[in-house]
Amino acid sequence: MNKKNATIYDISKKLNVSVATVSRALNDHPRISQATKDLVKKTAKEMNYKQNNLAKALKSGETKNVGIIVPYINTNFFSSVIRGIEEELSPHGYHVIICQSHEDVNIEKRHLNTLLNAQVDGIFMSVSKTTIDTEHIQNILDTTNTPIIFFDRKKDISGISTVTIDDYQGGYMATQHLINEGYRNICHFSGDLNLEIYQNRLNGYKQALLDHNLSIKEENIITTGSSIDEGIDAVKKLWDKKSVPDAIFSSSDFAALGACQELKKRKIKIPQEVAIIGFSNEPFTQFMELPMSSVDQTPVTMGKMAGQVFIDGVKGNGSGVSIEKKVVLAPQLYIRKSSKRK
Repeated sequence: MNKKNATIYDISKKLNVSVATVSRALNDHPRISQATKDLVKKTAKEMNYKQNNLAKALKSGETKNVGIIVPYINTNFFSSVIRGIEEELSPHGYHVIICQSHEDVNIEKRHLNTLLNAQVDGIFMSVSKTTIDTEHIQNILDTTNTPIIFFDRKKDISGISTVTIDDYQGGYMATQHLINEGYRNICHFSGDLNLEIYQNRLNGYKQALLDHNLSIKEENIITTGSSIDEGIDAVKKLWDKKSVPDAIFSSSDFAALGACQELKKRKIKIPQEVAIIGFSNEPFTQFMELPMSSVDQTPVTMGKMAGQVFIDGVKGNGSGVSIEKKVVLAPQLYIRKSSKRK
């Protein structure tokens, strides 16, 4: 038979001390001696006392919970960002609640409402590709003190801190590497251009071409999603149009993987005939039969930095992040056999 949960009044009666003393001892109040704290906590455990976290949260104004909204959790990038946030916040006593939008703005809205109703102390989010209108996010800023921090995918909203990598520089570095290896007719798989990260990667690609006196060919820019199948389809479109490049820079590792599979099926040699470079540095890139070059987004560091921005804001004023911070991390280029001709 389970013991009935005791209350602080039961502990007070058993130890013949005041309720206030029990409460302070359980919360490590500095005015209570260590001996009393140890005795109260030992008795609380013996009596099956469970602290009322909701009451504690209402009293302190903190739940010690934060929400994280990502498009999907089953990618190395987003799971690594979550890991970074959790590692940064856990020593401060925070717990994370993870939500997936599945790239649907309506699901994103529902998750935001759920997290607000749970009275989380902050929300970290990477917006969905269908998040065009941001009224639901602006409304949170206008009506609550709950801080929001964007990571990776962001919208430019005043009052929201952001932690991203320099996607423009990443696109530039990838394209410049291909040019330095002797490739000249470079195709780009752009990703969904509703998202700023893909616009920036595209712009970096274009600027690298211009800086090396190479023309920008619109037929070499293929809009794809971030999936293997769409990478396969993009290669089919290029070869069907006989617009054959000698290199492909993909804004997604998964689309780049699809391109590799289709090129191999067509018996096109990589990198001798066509080079491939992706973006995100997913773990599979280094374990492929022909390891694939990729731009790393340092996701764990991104998560840790987002957590740090949150903690700094909470410590600063106790009511959320009031000073808007824009943290931009440097991308890292990992060169492997798929793009190394020289």
